Amino acid sequence: MTEEKEDSKKIKEKKMKKEKNIEAVLNIYASFNNTLVHATDMSGRTLAKVTGGMVTKHDRLKANPTVAMFIAKRISESLKEKGIKSLYIRIRAKTRNPAPGPGAHAIIKSLSREGFKILNILDTTRIPRGGPKKKGGRRGRRV
Repeated sequence: MTEEKEDSKKIKEKKMKKEKNIEAVLNIYASFNNTLVHATDMSGRTLAKVTGGMVTKHDRLKANPTVAMFIAKRISESLKEKGIKSLYIRIRAKTRNPAPGPGAHAIIKSLSREGFKILNILDTTRIPRGGPKKKGGRRGRRV
């Protein structure tokens, strides 16, 4: 009888070891014209990539939060297939923009509903530091 208990404990331990928590990085580029989601593993190899144009035919809807939910659904299906449960999220807006497009928040929300554990959210929007001279001349742009 004690042997049976030991066997059942060993089986439970093996199941616990098999359930590894595989992590991935989700790069979200959300402008006001489009939404792109690119899932990579921790080394940077592509696992899945979905854009607004792959989900809808209409150009005006590519940055829509509703379309972003469908993007997240497609990404979640492909990531669950590969056994990924945790995500590091990097959000990027268009350079110089103060805020990402409307699709970024909807993607994060729907992914958390799908059962993914979100470990970190990072804003990687590019900000120019100095760089070339802005157009507009000495007195700026006049209307």
